[in-house]
Amino acid sequence: MKTLFLGLFMAFVTTATFAQKEEKTEKIIKDAEEAKAAFLKDDPGMADLFASAHGYIILPNVGKGGLGVGGAAGNGVAHEGGALVGFAKMSQLTIGFQAGGQAYSEVVFFETKEAFERFKENKVEMSAQVSAVAAAAGASANAKYVDGVAVFTRTKGGLMYEASVGGQQFKFTEK
Repeated sequence: MKTLFLGLFMAFVTTATFAQKEEKTEKIIKDAEEAKAAFLKDDPGMADLFASAHGYIILPNVGKGGLGVGGAAGNGVAHEGGALVGFAKMSQLTIGFQAGGQAYSEVVFFETKEAFERFKENKVEMSAQVSAVAAAAGASANAKYVDGVAVFTRTKGGLMYEASVGGQQFKFTEK
């Protein structure tokens, strides 16, 4: 009887955990679709980047905060050739003058297969020389890839004063 109860309990926990993970995954995908639509609404010309890039990631909900030392983190989706191929996690650590908190969305375009493969192998770390462009009407027209990568951000809320140095690291997980 004990074994049956333990078996049923483990099945319930496993099913509940799987359902929670599936729900979280679906939310990230839905939020990423909404973030893409918002980027395109801000700058319709960005459609060319979505179409021409070998791959891209969208981090729909990035949280950032700091006071002297800061950090940011977010989860998103990865597309290659227009198809969802996996998920992305971003983390960032910064040091310098900074105070406040901010929420934003970020899209990272990979110009070539080689650049996207670096991302998939968790070898993409963006430093200060790869600066993000604020998404606005016409911003994509002057977009420049640096080492095969172009980054756009879209502020969702909050206020952050910042003159800091740091970098973003990405982790890829296949779908």
